[in-house]
Amino acid sequence: MPGTDAFSHDFVSAPKSSSAALIIGAIGVVYGDIGTSVLYATKEVFGHGHVPFTHENVYGILSMFFWTLTIIVSLKYVVLVLRADNEGEGGLVAMLALASRAVADKPRVRNVLLAIGIFGTSLFYGDGVITPAISVLSAIEGLEVVSPHFKHYVIPITLVVLFCLFAVQKRGTAGIGKFFGPITLAWFLVLAVLGVSQILGHPAILKAVSPHYALKFIWDNPMTSFIVLGATVLCVTGAEALYADLGHFGKGPIRIAWFSVVMPALTLNYFGQGALLLENPEAVKNPFFMMAPEWALIPLVLLATMATVIASQALITGAFSVTRQVIQLGYLPRLNIEHTSVRSAGQIYIPFVNWGLFVAIVLAVVMFRSSSNLAAAYGIAVTTDMLITTVLTFFVIRYAWKLPLLLCIGATATFFVVDFAFFASNLLKLPEGGWFPLLIGGGIFMLMITWKEGRRLMGETQRTDAIDLRSFLDAVFVSPPARVDGTAVFLTAEPGVTPNALLHNLKHNKVLHEQNLFVTVRNHEVPWIPMDKRIEVESLGRHCWQVMVHYGFKNDVDLPRALENARLRGCQLEPLLPVARRRHPHARQRHGAVAREALRADAPQRERRGELPEPAEQRGGGAGFQDRNLRRTTTTARFVLEVGSGPCPDALPCTTPPPPPCPPCATATSRTLRRSSPARCSCRWRSSCSTRWGC
Repeated sequence: MPGTDAFSHDFVSAPKSSSAALIIGAIGVVYGDIGTSVLYATKEVFGHGHVPFTHENVYGILSMFFWTLTIIVSLKYVVLVLRADNEGEGGLVAMLALASRAVADKPRVRNVLLAIGIFGTSLFYGDGVITPAISVLSAIEGLEVVSPHFKHYVIPITLVVLFCLFAVQKRGTAGIGKFFGPITLAWFLVLAVLGVSQILGHPAILKAVSPHYALKFIWDNPMTSFIVLGATVLCVTGAEALYADLGHFGKGPIRIAWFSVVMPALTLNYFGQGALLLENPEAVKNPFFMMAPEWALIPLVLLATMATVIASQALITGAFSVTRQVIQLGYLPRLNIEHTSVRSAGQIYIPFVNWGLFVAIVLAVVMFRSSSNLAAAYGIAVTTDMLITTVLTFFVIRYAWKLPLLLCIGATATFFVVDFAFFASNLLKLPEGGWFPLLIGGGIFMLMITWKEGRRLMGETQRTDAIDLRSFLDAVFVSPPARVDGTAVFLTAEPGVTPNALLHNLKHNKVLHEQNLFVTVRNHEVPWIPMDKRIEVESLGRHCWQVMVHYGFKNDVDLPRALENARLRGCQLEPLLPVARRRHPHARQRHGAVAREALRADAPQRERRGELPEPAEQRGGGAGFQDRNLRRTTTTARFVLEVGSGPCPDALPCTTPPPPPCPPCATATSRTLRRSSPARCSCRWRSSCSTRWGC
C-alpha cells in the first residue's frame, strides 16, 4: 500500500516523542490489510480438499503460515527493506526512484528497472480492486455462520457497505481517522483471545512453530505443497504496507507494532484455527467465525466489518497517494485532485480514481460472488509486487549502498527464491480468476507507458519548433509594446522557450504586462525538494524572469505559494491569492465543516474587499442589537519547510507575509514554529480578532 496520507496525518502530527500514538497509528494504518487475512487464509488452504485433516498436515500448514510470516515480513520487510528508505520515504515508487538513480550511469538497466517498477505500480491498482472486495465480503459472510438464511443477503450488504465507503471519500477521514488505530488494536486483541481459547484445548499445537513440520509436509507432499503455496501467501497480503508507510510512522513504531502486537496476534489466531479444525473438521467452512461462542458472533461480524473497512480505506487512500506521485513523475495525465482538509494538504481525494475503483470492485464482487472465488484471483498481483521489490532492493544495496556483490546476492537470493515460489504457485490461478487483477494492472501499465512516451515525443516536437525566449524578448523590446500594470505568469514545459500564450497576447492584445514570469515546473525522482531548493529565478531583464520550480514526487504542487517565495529572489510581486484560498484552492467547493472553516479563515481578506455583511444598524437592529453580535475571526498563514528526515532548524524565517491587520479591537499576531510531519517544519502567523459587525 504505497501511501496513506489521508488519515495517517492524524497520528504523525503528534509530537515525535509520542511513540505510543505512532505505534497505535501504525497498527491501524499499516497492518489493517494483513490483519484481516485471518478471515480467509486458513479456509482457503483446507477448504478445497487438497489437504486431508491429519495432525501432520495441520501442523505442517500452520508451520508454513508461521515461517511465511517470519521470512517475508519479519526478515525481508522489517529487517532488510525498511533500511532502503528514500530520504525517509518508502513504497514501490520511492524504491523505484532510488534504484533508478543508483544505475543512472547504466541507461539500459535503468530503463528496464523503470519498466519493471511502473508495472509493479500498475499492479497495485489490480490489488486495490481485489483487497476491499475479498476483505469486506469475507467479513459479511460471517452472517452465514449466525444463520444460513442470511446467505442471500451477503452480496447486497457487501455492496451497500462498499458504496458507503466510497461515497464518504470526498469528505475526507480527518474526523474518523483517529479511531482507526484503537479499533484495529481491539481487532488484534480479539484475534489473540479467540486463538488462545482454542489453543487451551490443544496446547500441543504450539509445537508447529518448529520449521521441521513445514519441511516434512513439503517433503511428503511436494505437488500438494506447491499448489497450497497459492493459498498460504494469503497470510502475508498487505505486507508491502510496512514499507509503503515508512514515511508516516518511521521504522521504530512499525517494527515495534509488528513484533509486539501484530505477529503474536496473527500467530495465535492461526494456531487457534488449526486446533479447532483438529477437534471439529466441519468448521472448515469458516474456521475463524466458528472459533467464537454463539453469543459473540454478531459483535464479531460487526468488528470484522469495521476492520475490513479500515483495511480497505488504507488501500483507497494509498491509491490516491500513488496516483498523485505517478502524475508528478509524468506517467499519468493530470487529474482533478481535491483537498479534503484545510489543515492537512496530504488529505486528498481524486474522484476519477475513487469511482473507477468502486466500479471495478462491484464488478469483482458480482462476478466472483464469494470470498473463496475471489481468493483465486487474489495473490498474483501481491506476489508479483513482492518479487519486483526484491529485484529493486538488490540494485539499491548493490549500486546505491555499494555493498559487495556476494553479500548483495546472499541478502536477496533467498527472498527471491521464496517470492518466486509463491509467484509460480499463483500462476496456477490464472484460469480461475488470476487474470482479473493482471488485466487491470496491464491496462493501466499500457496507459502509463503510452502517456510517458507521448509526452516525450510531443516535447521533442515542441523543442524543434520553439523560439528562443531571450532572442524573442530582445526583438520585442526593439519597438516595445504598451506596458500594463500587473504580473503575467506564463507556464512553459521547457525553460528558455517562448510560450504560445505570450505570442497570442502580443498578437491580439498588443500589450505586455509590467512584470512577466516564465515558469517551468520540474518533477524529480526524489520524495521531497526542500524549500531552499524549490525556486530558481533568473532575470531576463526589463522586469522579466525565468522561474524554475522544483518538486519531489511527494511534494504538494502549489505554484501560487512557490511564486510568493520568488519575491525573495528579486521579483517584486503582488500577492497572487489570499492566503486561505491559496493553500486550498478547492476549499470553497466543499460543504459542511470544511467550507465553514475555510470561510472563517478568509474573513479578514473578505473584510478588506468589503464583502462582509452590512453593520447591524443598517439591518435595523439598533445599537443594543449591535453589541450582542460580536464576531470572532481567526486567520493563519503558514510557511512549510521540507526538511526530509532531519530536525527542524532553530530559526525558521517566515517568508509567508503575516495576516492583514485586524480592526482596532485586535489581539496580537503571534509566530510559532512546530513540526507538522516527520519531514516538515512549519512557521505560523496567527491573528485572532474579536470584532463587532461593521467595526
